[in-house]
Amino acid sequence: MTKNFAEKSVKKSFLGMVALMSATSILCNSCNQKNDKKESEKMIRKDHPVAKIVPKIDDDENILDPDKRVIYLTFDDGPNHGTENLLKILHKRNVCATAFLVGKHAYGSKKQQEDLQLLRNDKLVELANHSFTHAHNKYTDFYKDPIAVIHDFDTAKDSLKLYDKIARTPGRNIWRLNNITITDLKSSTEAANSLKKAGYKVIGWDLEWKPTNKMALKGDHEAMLKKVDSIFFNDLEKTSRHLVFLTHDQYLTDADSVNELDLFIEKLQKSNRFVFRKISEYPGINEILN
Repeated sequence: MTKNFAEKSVKKSFLGMVALMSATSILCNSCNQKNDKKESEKMIRKDHPVAKIVPKIDDDENILDPDKRVIYLTFDDGPNHGTENLLKILHKRNVCATAFLVGKHAYGSKKQQEDLQLLRNDKLVELANHSFTHAHNKYTDFYKDPIAVIHDFDTAKDSLKLYDKIARTPGRNIWRLNNITITDLKSSTEAANSLKKAGYKVIGWDLEWKPTNKMALKGDHEAMLKKVDSIFFNDLEKTSRHLVFLTHDQYLTDADSVNELDLFIEKLQKSNRFVFRKISEYPGINEILN
């Protein structure tokens, strides 16, 4: 695994500031797109949650405040049960996210087709490739055939018009960028390498909010916030100062799960330590793959 350590020198200062910050300070960064930034900033109070607009970056980490950390909210398996609830949370908090779509889900029902259009039309949401079949949930067999894997992702790309080739593998935490190569299960290595050769930029995750056996979010937002802090404190993220968070649309069907995710995002915002970005802004992701 190759990891970007360019920002290690700021770690101590960051931890010192964390200890001194008040948990009640209110100032968040969002990915809300504005046509006229100057005019919009005049209209927003200094203490409003979107008072600072995060500029889009082109892999230039110098733009990132050295005392901030970046969270990439990503949601898999959409369009699915819970997609509408996800969008409501994002708009309530005015925060951006990336939806990794499954091709067959977009055609599974009239409701899923409608949810796909909601995702497509939403400026807070970026769409990415999570395969067409989701491996039919038979992951071991799926990754035995690299050619079929590429075909599956190509089918999703073409049917969903996802031409930037950012992808996430179903059932596997795999990374294939120029500077990061990680395969959670070695049996998937050949398929993962084939996806990279085909031009796919494969993104895994640093932290997953997993479900209960009833397909609701497991645990509470406080536990997840501690995990975020632990990852940054121990420098466990794949790229320093950048954390990719994962959960799934279908875990957001009950009121408790929706509330817990909402509180999780709210408290990240209020801590004044994090900014949110779409996965296309992840460092190095726009480089041409070797």
